[in-house]
Amino acid sequence: MRFRFITTAIVSLVAISACHREPAVQAAKPSPPANEVWVTPKQIAESGIATTEVGAQALGNTLTTTGRITFSDTRVAHVFSPVTGRVTQLSAPLGQTVHRGDPLASIESPDVGSAVSDLEKAEADLAASERDYQREKELYEAHAAAQRDYEAAEATYKKSKAERGRAAEKSRLLLASNRSGEGQVYVLRSPIDGQVVGRTINPGMEVQGQYSGGNTSELFTIGNLDQVWVLADIFEVDLPRAKIGAPVTIGVISYPNHPFTGKVDWISGALDPTTRAAKVRCTIDNRDHLLRPEMFATVSIATDLRQELAIPRTAVVRLGDDMVVFVDHGNAPDGQRRFERRVVSVDETQAGSYVPVLRGLAPGERVVSSGAIILSGSET
Repeated sequence: MRFRFITTAIVSLVAISACHREPAVQAAKPSPPANEVWVTPKQIAESGIATTEVGAQALGNTLTTTGRITFSDTRVAHVFSPVTGRVTQLSAPLGQTVHRGDPLASIESPDVGSAVSDLEKAEADLAASERDYQREKELYEAHAAAQRDYEAAEATYKKSKAERGRAAEKSRLLLASNRSGEGQVYVLRSPIDGQVVGRTINPGMEVQGQYSGGNTSELFTIGNLDQVWVLADIFEVDLPRAKIGAPVTIGVISYPNHPFTGKVDWISGALDPTTRAAKVRCTIDNRDHLLRPEMFATVSIATDLRQELAIPRTAVVRLGDDMVVFVDHGNAPDGQRRFERRVVSVDETQAGSYVPVLRGLAPGERVVSSGAIILSGSET
């Protein structure tokens, strides 16, 4: 009787324990389907996963040639000294970033003092000639002076007025740079925003001024690298294929995995008589200052453009015999991000950073364009 009671109690405890474990099984987290990968926001940020929308892109063949990086001619300044004198101070070393109006160097020059003296002399001459002119005018109107004397006084007055204007403008140009008003010091200032990429003077050096009429040399080169030009050569036979506005992809040895993009904005109207090639120019955004003038580049110009449904080449991953992409389906039930692995068909023979989609995707869907290889590895 006692054994039967103990047995009944054990069975009851097992039943109760099973009932308590039932909710735990029901509360298990949902798992992704076999063709999906779920990733947390933290994993997305750490892995650099990015998506792009599937849409029409301008595709075509490419014309590949060589080129070099140069300054945009509106973003480089060659600075000369307008005055002759001795360099007393350098304010901008090589590599320094300067803004328009920042001081580059101070030059002690007698030209500054001469400009002030010339202005004072011109103002005195103007005052004297104006008095003579007024006096001769009054005498002439009273018929007490000859017309010849009146006209001579008038001509002298006009010459003095013109000379005073010239002296005032020269003085303004020379003195405007010296905001501290320190004697005969001319302050050479940057005409644009940029970096000091060249300098040919040192303290104590004598420089020749442009106003003196001698041979002047460039003292500073200021360049702005936020945008640069790429100049490429194309042969006569390829000229009909290159069009203004055609997309361009630039590659340099320094950054083999970092393509730079732009558009053709100018094609020269004449061929080089030596190389029998025409110059093609495109403007490249260079805010990271990765491209430097005189770098050699490989230039790929898109030709025969047509609009096709396309995705970035980096979005396609080969898994066995299949080409797959990862389609973004938004948030999963637990806050993770859902990416569906989908088999697609693309035209891999198309050159460039985009490949046409033949089958498997619709316009407006979003696919992983950066980090797809990471998602493919997380499936295993």
